Amino acid sequence: MRIGIYAFTGATMFHLSVPQMVFSEVARQGLADWQTFLFSDQAGSITTAEGYEISGLAAPDALEGTDVVVIPTWHTDGRPTASTLQTLLQATHDRGATLLGLCLGAIPIVDTGLLQGRTAVTHWQAFDLLTERHPGLTLDETVLYIDHGDVLTAAGTASGLDACLHLVRSRLGSEAANTVARSLVIAPHREGGQAQYIERPLPQHSGEGQLSQAMEWALAHLDQPLPIHRLAQAAQMSTRSFVRDFPAATGSTPAAWVKTQRLNEARRLLESTDLSIEQIANACGFGGAVTMRQNFVRAFGASPSQYRRQFTIKS
Repeated sequence: MRIGIYAFTGATMFHLSVPQMVFSEVARQGLADWQTFLFSDQAGSITTAEGYEISGLAAPDALEGTDVVVIPTWHTDGRPTASTLQTLLQATHDRGATLLGLCLGAIPIVDTGLLQGRTAVTHWQAFDLLTERHPGLTLDETVLYIDHGDVLTAAGTASGLDACLHLVRSRLGSEAANTVARSLVIAPHREGGQAQYIERPLPQHSGEGQLSQAMEWALAHLDQPLPIHRLAQAAQMSTRSFVRDFPAATGSTPAAWVKTQRLNEARRLLESTDLSIEQIANACGFGGAVTMRQNFVRAFGASPSQYRRQFTIKS
C-alpha cells in the first residue's frame, strides 16, 4: 500500500513524523508492504517550522495510484486551501484513495467539500474558524477521530497517532495494530466519546500501582462477574477508596470501564477467532449472546455478526 503524506514549508517535524512512524512500522514489523513518501505542491524541498530542510519531496503527480493520502497538519493561521490542492485531493479521493486529515490537517479536507453533510473533528482551536467558513459543517468535540471509510479526521496532535493506528487496525486487524503499538510503546486505544473501531486497550499505568494491578487482574478474568468489591479486593483497597480513586485515575467509573473491556475483548475475538457468538459472550462475561448483542449494537451500531463480517482479519 502506498501512502502519500503532504508536507509544506512551516509544517512541524512532529506532525510530519506521526504517520511515517506508524505506517513505516507496519513494514518494519513485516506485517504488510506499506510504503510512505512525502509530497508537496511541487517536487523539491521544504523548511520545517523548526528550521530544518527536508529534501526529496515528490510532486503531486506521485499520488497516481496512491491508496492513502495524509494531511498531517496545516498552517497555524488556518488559511483557506489553495484550489490546486483542493482539486488534487478531490481527484485522488475520486480514484478511490482514503484521505486522512490529522489535527489541523482536517481543514484542507473540509475545504474540499468532501465532508459536506457529514461530521468531522479537528483541533478544538480551529472549531470556530471552520464553522464560520463552512456553516453547514458538523464538528464533534467529544471524539479523538471520526472515520467515514473514505475520509478520516482526527482531533489534536496526539490524536493523529490514534487515527493512524485505527487505519492499521481497519486494514490489517487488531493483532497488527497491537504489534505496532507495542513496538512504538503507545496505547492501542485511548478512550474517546464515540464508538471507535480500535484495538483492545493495554492497561494504562496511571501511577497508581494498586489500580493498575486491579485493571490487569480484571482483564485476565473478563469471563467472571466483576463487581466493584472484587475489583477493590484485587487492588487491595477498600471499596470506598477504590470507587473514589478509580474515576480520578481513569476518567471512567469501574462499571463503565469493565463494560468497555468486555466489548473490546469481544471485538478482538470476533476478528481473530472462529469462536461462536455464544462462546465469545461467555468468554467476555456477558453471560449470553443476547446480552452481548444488545450491548454491542448500543456501543458500535452493528451486531456481532455484522462486525465479524466487516472486520474479520483476512488470511
